[in-house]
Amino acid sequence: MLPSACNSRRIAQSMASRRAGTAGRHPRRRGDPGPYRRAGPETRRLDGSPRRRHGPGRERAPPPPAAGHRRLDPRDRAPLAPPWPDLAIATGRRAVPYLRALKRRSGGRCFTVFLKDPRIGAGIADLLWVPAHDRLRGENVVATLTPPHGITPDRLAAARARPDPRLAALAPPRAAVLVGGDSRHGAFAAAEQDRLLAGLDRLAGEARLMITASRRTPGRLRAALAGLAARHGGFFWDGSGDNPYLGMLALADAVVVTSDSANMVGEAVAAGAPVLLFEVPGTYIRLRPFFAALRRHGAVHAFPGRLEALPHKPLDCTPAIAQAVATAYRRHRDAIARPDRR
Repeated sequence: MLPSACNSRRIAQSMASRRAGTAGRHPRRRGDPGPYRRAGPETRRLDGSPRRRHGPGRERAPPPPAAGHRRLDPRDRAPLAPPWPDLAIATGRRAVPYLRALKRRSGGRCFTVFLKDPRIGAGIADLLWVPAHDRLRGENVVATLTPPHGITPDRLAAARARPDPRLAALAPPRAAVLVGGDSRHGAFAAAEQDRLLAGLDRLAGEARLMITASRRTPGRLRAALAGLAARHGGFFWDGSGDNPYLGMLALADAVVVTSDSANMVGEAVAAGAPVLLFEVPGTYIRLRPFFAALRRHGAVHAFPGRLEALPHKPLDCTPAIAQAVATAYRRHRDAIARPDRR
């Protein structure tokens, strides 16, 4: 089945479910409150129906040295068997040899897509997506300002229509607070934790806070956030019950987000509320052009510690990415069906 305008969104949702680790792993399960959970790799037909599982779960992926990009280590191989998927989407350098194996073993029929820069060139897949702040470019490279994700207008509308009771109990205005934490690029220093907490304490005087943290959030900050929510009659997700992430974005009159995760910021700017960016010193230097572009677009503003009537322009590049995949896939299938037109 060929992609069409009506199923580009299905491709987008598939892309959102494969953003981190090997193909099929939950997108950046950073302990952030992402709304999707996946048990392992899976392929789907382009009509959205399950086909069969392929490839390894993350625990079976090979290590990422250069040799691993070229071929599968026999010790780490997992079953790759027909029927081959029409479309395979992967991310993370550990997935590169598996994506190449799918392409080779399917006789070139499987259309392969890789998300983010593999750091070994654009030849590893039929189509690559990279964020615009990355340098990789090429005829088969799609670059957009924000990353693909599953925060769609329809899902937000559904979450508003049937709100999470824990969030609906909070009187508006409400502010969603998305807090990351330490990364290999820098630690969330105590002084910055205190600065964030002071700003949120001021904001809590104007809005009910709906707070979620990451597995990377320092324990001291996590405890302080929970105490802040309790003290001001807000909500802090402690990991119990259903994941409230989508509902938080849907009900938010403003979104406060820390600067350590491009994915988290990309989802926030699609939600339709003003996004207040708390910039942490030591944030990955390559994200600075990303934030500057978002500011020029009017999608993010500095976090002032209060609600303001700020202009905001929702920004979501996922449909454009999905359409690029659909268009390239259609060309690929057409070339297979008519070899003389290659």
